[in-house]
Amino acid sequence: MERSLSHIALFAALIAVLGFVPQIMLPFGVPITAQSLGIMLCGTVLGAKRGALAVLLFLALVAIGLPLLSGGRGGLGVFASPTVGFLIGFPVAAFVAGLIVERSRASIGLAAGIGALVGGVIMLYAFGIPGLALMLDKTLPEAALMITAFLPGDLIKVVLAALITQGIARMRPDALLSRA
Repeated sequence: MERSLSHIALFAALIAVLGFVPQIMLPFGVPITAQSLGIMLCGTVLGAKRGALAVLLFLALVAIGLPLLSGGRGGLGVFASPTVGFLIGFPVAAFVAGLIVERSRASIGLAAGIGALVGGVIMLYAFGIPGLALMLDKTLPEAALMITAFLPGDLIKVVLAALITQGIARMRPDALLSRA
């Protein structure tokens, strides 16, 4: 229990630290950030439940006003911005990524890559696109077209999540809670 709580807190902090990596702001108000890599790692390393809890802790800290999102954003106002769908999708993305790693019989690197792709990209877009459409008064196809700018960076993050998870499995297998 104590180990789980410390891992949840550590990964919430990891997401916050990744917010310090300079963002690239797209013209329609949604930044490309490193924080989605943290979301992917929450799932692939901690597993479904712990990963989602780490993300929920992070979002709770953002909601109470801590400027932990990339660009120093925080507070309830971020939940009424074009990023709202992505924020709501964060815990779902971590959960799905973790569930795939937990249930997969594939090598940890492959399982983490698939989990990061399905959870951290497909599920995140499934929430982000409608949120973007709603907040910017766009159609779903228009919003989907807008986020194509994220794809190359997100695919790089998928590869990084797989490699980092595989590295943790080799170096500290007891720290890989998604396969515990």
